[in-house]
Amino acid sequence: MDKIITWFKTQIINSTFSFRLPKSIELIDLVQILIIAYFVYQLILWVRNTKAYLLLKGIIFIAIFALVANIFQMDVILEIFKGVSVAAITAVVIIFQPELRRVLEQLGDRSFFDNFVSLGAPDEEGNLRFSDQTINELVRASFEMGEVKTGALIVIEQNISLVDYEKTGIPIDAVLTGQLLINIFEHNTPLHDGAVIVRNNRVVAATCYLPLSDNMALNKNLGTRHRAAVGISEASDSLTIIVSEETGTVSFAVNGELKTSVTPSELREHLHKIQKLTDQKESSRFKRWKGWVKSEKKAEK
Repeated sequence: MDKIITWFKTQIINSTFSFRLPKSIELIDLVQILIIAYFVYQLILWVRNTKAYLLLKGIIFIAIFALVANIFQMDVILEIFKGVSVAAITAVVIIFQPELRRVLEQLGDRSFFDNFVSLGAPDEEGNLRFSDQTINELVRASFEMGEVKTGALIVIEQNISLVDYEKTGIPIDAVLTGQLLINIFEHNTPLHDGAVIVRNNRVVAATCYLPLSDNMALNKNLGTRHRAAVGISEASDSLTIIVSEETGTVSFAVNGELKTSVTPSELREHLHKIQKLTDQKESSRFKRWKGWVKSEKKAEK
């Protein structure tokens, strides 16, 4: 323990005396700080909106383990870390190639100013993922389709982006209504096969393909829709509503678990649970500043 305390004291002393304030700060220094801050922020958004946060946890654990090995001078372990470090970086790039590609595409699609000003803020309705009206339409459409045994698969996006699955379907980009959902899943229509993806208050795509779950504990009597719903809930934090074509029952899948034969009140209650964007809180000062920017834009138009 004394060795660890001594090591930390040495690091603090060295960092303290090695730090020197710059003689002067120039404009180019401020530009560099803003550029670095922007790319770090985009990296944080990417980690939060994908499964990369699981990788980040693993990297933090390995870094702590390497720090402990360095403190206690575990030479063999440190040599192993040095040997696999290059291969590990290459493996990370290969594993997260789709996510990295999407980040570059998003940087190309949106302007620097729009990205920097928006700061990942929620939509104009405040700190809600979707409105109460959307919840009512989802519940009504699900149980109306259940009454006539119309099969349906509705995926509701939360924090992890579903853009990759959205690209497998046909773009819709329409305000979510019960009539729209019922028409999409009507038998013998071009869009009835596959899943619908919902983002905020809009249906963004239909006929989307979802990954099937490999969970052997699932009931063998469940069909492809239910396995696809569990599969997408294992790959993301989405909530998926399933309407059975055989029985007309309504179920939902979230966090890799399937809740079958739910009532309208149960479905409504769970939709309310995921409605609030708890991880995107804003200070009142930032809200006022953002409102001022929006007012200026409207005035210019």
